[in-house]
Formats: sequence, structure tokens, C-alpha cells
Amino acid sequence: MILLVKLLIAHLIGDFVLQPNSWIEDKEAKKGKSIKLYYHVLIHTVLTGLILLDYTLLPIALIIGGTHFVIDLCKLSMQNQSNKRMAFTADQLAHLLIILILSNYYEPILHTIQMDGAKNQLYLIVLAVLLLVPVSSKTIIILISKWSPKIGDGEEDSLKDAGQYIGILERLFVFGFVILGQIQAVGFLLAAKSVFRFGDLKDPTDRKLTEYILIGTLLSFGIAILIGYTYLYLDKNIK
Repeated sequence: MILLVKLLIAHLIGDFVLQPNSWIEDKEAKKGKSIKLYYHVLIHTVLTGLILLDYTLLPIALIIGGTHFVIDLCKLSMQNQSNKRMAFTADQLAHLLIILILSNYYEPILHTIQMDGAKNQLYLIVLAVLLLVPVSSKTIIILISKWSPKIGDGEEDSLKDAGQYIGILERLFVFGFVILGQIQAVGFLLAAKSVFRFGDLKDPTDRKLTEYILIGTLLSFGIAILIGYTYLYLDKNIK
């Protein structure tokens, strides 16, 4: 089980933390000719090797790097503006499938559910935080991008990237409430956000913006609750 968690952490850091938007844009523009694609694959390979810290598992790092290159190249070749969300989903599912196959081959998941020690428990926390912060932020943006409304002249009145940081904080709070068994506090948090976030949207023309924010909010809360209960389940069953 710990091997699967480590591989997931390496993948999420490589894809969502150590891959700047400029690299993504360069890959989409130049596809297989982009040097950033090769940098990205190299990072995944090295990162996987570092987190495993076991030379007997070196083939895993090499396979992760090779398959990552093939999957990303296929995604870049088929992706366009109309299927961007589908391409992103298929890409991540393909990477996840490779990780599951490799981890199950080297450490059968159903037979190695036990994870001993505080160090291994820390890996679960790291994985949860990665899912709550960079992964959820990017995923939500991609999922609701088709409904993104045009923002008017009042855009300068908003703090730069404030919405993104609000989303990150709310997911961390919701996750904390769930694992502490204070699920009722999630309702108060949602109500408080509704008062402050939707209080300024009084103009009927703001309906699209209101719906856009509501979809993002519900997705954010739902993802955080799911991650929280998944963490509790794993925490209870892997000790």
C-alpha cells in the first residue's frame, strides 16, 4: 500500500506542482518538439526514483518516465480546445492506471494493506494535502472552464488570485472538520461563504456569475469532503 501512496505523491508533485503553466503552453504549442516535455518526463523519472529510495525499484521509475512520455505525447497530439477537459481526464486516468499496475505488481495492494509507523502515516497526510491544494484547484478550473463568464470592469476591485486562495482555504478547513468529526461545521462554513460571496451579486445580469461560483463552491466542498472521508477510512484500516 505504501508503494502506491508514494507513486501517487510523486505523480501529483510532478504534474501539479513542478509543472509551470508556461511549460504546459509550450508543450501544447510545440507538442513532441517541446523541450519542456522532456524536462517534464525527466522530473517524473527522477522524482519517482527519489521518493522510492530503493535501487531494486529503479525499473518503476524508468517505466513511469517512459509511459509518461507516451501518454503525454498522445494527449498533446489529440487535444484541442473542444476536448481539453476530456483529454485532461483521459491523461490522468491513464497515468493512474500505470501507477496501479506497477504498484500492484511489486506490492499487491490487497495483500499489503498494512502501513506501519508514523512515517508512513505522514505520506497519507502529504497525499491528502496535494489532492486538496494543487490538484483540486487545477481540476476544478478545468471542469468548470466551459461555463466561465466574462468578468466586467469591476475585475480590478478583486484581489489577484483571491478566488483560488479562498478555494484552497475552504477545502483545508472542510478536510479538517471532517477528520475531526465536526461535519456540522462544514454547513456553517458554506453558509458564511454564501453570505459574503453572493452578497454583492444583486444585479440580475450577475446570474451566470452566481451560477459559476456556486458550481465551483459545491465542487470544492464535495471534493474536500470526499478526500476527508477517504483519509479517515484509510487511517482506520491501514493501522
